Amino acid sequence: MRRALLRTALVSLACLAGLSAAEAAGGRYVAPPDRAEARIVPMYGNLPGCDDPAVLSHLSSWFDSREAKFWGPLRALSYDRIAQLGFRPWGADFIPRRFCSARLLLNNGIYHRVDYSVRENLGLFGMTWNVNWCVAGLDRERSYAPDCKMARP
Repeated sequence: MRRALLRTALVSLACLAGLSAAEAAGGRYVAPPDRAEARIVPMYGNLPGCDDPAVLSHLSSWFDSREAKFWGPLRALSYDRIAQLGFRPWGADFIPRRFCSARLLLNNGIYHRVDYSVRENLGLFGMTWNVNWCVAGLDRERSYAPDCKMARP
């Protein structure tokens, strides 16, 4: 209880001093000219949510395509336990990303955890968002080893 009160007091003092609550809680200060919003092609962080049907459809499409082409007959059927892990966790000067995790049911009846991030301006010609993903237990080339940890914030 005392720690919570102390932290609240410190954040309040920092806000009075002109810092944001995130910076006061341990984040680093990013001057306005260095923020992603101030770039030649600005990035505002207007990303779809983790449970957006377009995001899940994009993820399913890429997963099904990869499995059919290289590994075998697995297909994504449905998602549940969808949760956001972080939004812009590295600061305001990086490309905006929304990190998510969900449980994926495959057509063989087995559930797998899928970690994915929705990234701004990394889609076709930098015009739209894109999804980067990893399915735990099916990262056969160990691109995000160990156990898809590198796909998380």
